[in-house]
Amino acid sequence: MNKKLIFLDVDGTLTAPGGYVPPESAVRAVKRARELGHKVFLCSGRNYGMLAPLHKYGFDGGIASCGGYVYAGDEVLYNCPLTEEQQEKLITLMTDAGVFLSIEGKDNAYSDERAKAFLEEGDARNYYLRSMIEAVWIGLGPKSLSEYDGCPLYKIVFTCHDEGQIGPAKAALGDELQFIVHTFSEPGCLFGEIINRKFDKGRAVRVVADALGFDMADTIGFGDSNIDIEMIETVGTSVCMENGSEFLKARSDFICPSTDEDGIEWAFRKLGLI
Repeated sequence: MNKKLIFLDVDGTLTAPGGYVPPESAVRAVKRARELGHKVFLCSGRNYGMLAPLHKYGFDGGIASCGGYVYAGDEVLYNCPLTEEQQEKLITLMTDAGVFLSIEGKDNAYSDERAKAFLEEGDARNYYLRSMIEAVWIGLGPKSLSEYDGCPLYKIVFTCHDEGQIGPAKAALGDELQFIVHTFSEPGCLFGEIINRKFDKGRAVRVVADALGFDMADTIGFGDSNIDIEMIETVGTSVCMENGSEFLKARSDFICPSTDEDGIEWAFRKLGLI
């Protein structure tokens, strides 16, 4: 069997949203696959600093910030932060409109602590939305937005009451940046991400494959949410978690059991990786 290049989304795929501890079955599967010569990369919206605690479980590299920062071992394969002008415009226009932001550099994230008030209404919200807000604003350990030190930014996560609040920033920067509102948002509480149009998870997969000398037919991607779509459409074999979105399931080659039901190990066996 040809050696494979495997990409694992993190939140909702390798771990629970905001989690840092994969199931033992997933750790076991990754370890065995690498022993057999396959390469395994993290592929996440998280920044490098938020991926670093997972490195101890054994990975060959990662795609961080939805493709804005890509690395193989200690080698940086791609690095594309927002420009200073983009950063300044985004932060000004979004905060002026009352949008709560979590801004992400390479190593740290800085979140508007006022967003925690949204958590007080948690019982009225769907589980995934609640989990993601808790993860970004609390679980992943961001610093306060007031501590932002001016470092280059790769991605901005936002939550707000309605789409009208992101309108001014989208009008000013929509040609350069993607404004993604996640489908698990609900009326009165939108959750989304702003990502540079220069990259996405799919293009980052190609960067890694080219650098490591893999044919795209020998790449495999695992995801669970709509933001994984470019990866799912790029890899040779695509897998969606059972806990994933219906949108992604319909576009994946097959569906595996959920994160907490040993889905990664199940799929690795089904694919003959272990």
